[in-house]
Amino acid sequence: MRIPILLLAFAVCASAADDRAQVIAVVNKLFEGMAAGDAAGIAAVFTPGAKIIAADAAKIAPARPAAEFAERIGAGKNRIVERMWKPTVLIRGRIAMLWADYDVYVGGKFGHCGIDAFMLLNTDSGWKISQIEYTSETEHCTAPPTVP
Repeated sequence: MRIPILLLAFAVCASAADDRAQVIAVVNKLFEGMAAGDAAGIAAVFTPGAKIIAADAAKIAPARPAAEFAERIGAGKNRIVERMWKPTVLIRGRIAMLWADYDVYVGGKFGHCGIDAFMLLNTDSGWKISQIEYTSETEHCTAPPTVP
């Protein structure tokens, strides 16, 4: 009886590791789309009706549709490089959250840093981002592993 239980435990752990990797891959796909200015690629990682909310020291911005974000990045002239490090991923059933330090460079110049918090849903077509909340800071940034 112990062998089947061990196999089940291994299968559950392997599945959790696969889901974790897939969640991180979706966020990295968003960042790749941003760097390429690929509006369609950006839009593809979001659920319909997904929202993005920014919070800085002064205010919390109104939620804006992810579709508008994709269009704006796609129409932009400057290359946007966003990086995250040390992601924490929590998964239960069909929902996941990814929390990570990040920084953003616009046209090769530092823009801001902070914490990204992504909410994701495991849809029929895979993990998709349903909401992003992030802090927008220009001071006291956590040191990234490397400079872009």
